[in-house]
Amino acid sequence: MTDKKRVLFLCTGNSCRSQMADGLINHDFADRIEAFSAGTEPHGLNLKATQVMAEIGIDISGNNSDHLSQYEGQPFDWVITLCGDANEKCPLFFGEVQRIHIGFDDPPKATGSADEVLNVYRRVRDQIRQELSDFFRRELTK
Repeated sequence: MTDKKRVLFLCTGNSCRSQMADGLINHDFADRIEAFSAGTEPHGLNLKATQVMAEIGIDISGNNSDHLSQYEGQPFDWVITLCGDANEKCPLFFGEVQRIHIGFDDPPKATGSADEVLNVYRRVRDQIRQELSDFFRRELTK
């Protein structure tokens, strides 16, 4: 059996988008990829992100909001930034890592009724799942 590929998802706060990406990839590609997430300025797990992930049967409630420095020196196949701020602040990673930016809207900035806000979280969750699944399917067949 070959070793799993490793991916680190980065966002500023490591509270929402990177946590959803971490949960989705660890669920959907469990046999081939090990996903981690971190932030340049972590500030805790977003409860609405946890809620919309639970709606699709993925529990991220036990995840931690980690600082990027926790992963210094660890090998990754990909480092993927999910927000513009993290993309700008992401330090250099050495070795064979591919550094990629795939941006998504920031659900905590959503406004409107409680249902409208949750629908933004759901939309971004589904976009993350679709775009990252497409990306990793292409990458894993190379």
